Amino acid sequence: MKRKTTKEILAESFMELSANKPINKITIAEIADNCSMTSTTFYRHFKDKYDLIAWIYVGVVRNYLNKIGYNGYLWKDTLLDGLKYYEQNRKYMVNALKHTSGRDSFINQMTEMNIGFISEEIKKKREDNNVPSELIPMIKIYCYGTGQYLCEWLMDSKPDSCEEVATAMEACIPEELRQYLCR
Repeated sequence: MKRKTTKEILAESFMELSANKPINKITIAEIADNCSMTSTTFYRHFKDKYDLIAWIYVGVVRNYLNKIGYNGYLWKDTLLDGLKYYEQNRKYMVNALKHTSGRDSFINQMTEMNIGFISEEIKKKREDNNVPSELIPMIKIYCYGTGQYLCEWLMDSKPDSCEEVATAMEACIPEELRQYLCR
């Protein structure tokens, strides 16, 4: 039986609190107290709650990205699984979008991380430690566009299905990136 790590317990505590309280109003003490830990324990693992939000996001996305290429799992499957996660955690995701701002805004962090994830996938497929410079603007534009689209989808009271959104997001991949993401 796998035991939960301290980081996982703190993340669950944070997500539980964020189901009923704006993220910008949640304190580190509340996160720690909610799972019978101390603020000191929290700070041993995260620099602040925004670092925790990023850790949660990276863990979810990396889990899906690591499946690419195994048992026929494709980029579209990654998109679809990610969207299903967002849908299941819509309340938390909307809270993160509405109640984080500036440098720590969830949308900014998510977009920057997605640029990094796609860049890493390209490096892996190229078996090279570099992303060609002509691909970088395409990666950024794709991530900024799909990030904004995802935010609108999360905020929509009658959103399209996960399948429809994944299909649209896959269709928008620039041709030059398809060879790295869609094979």
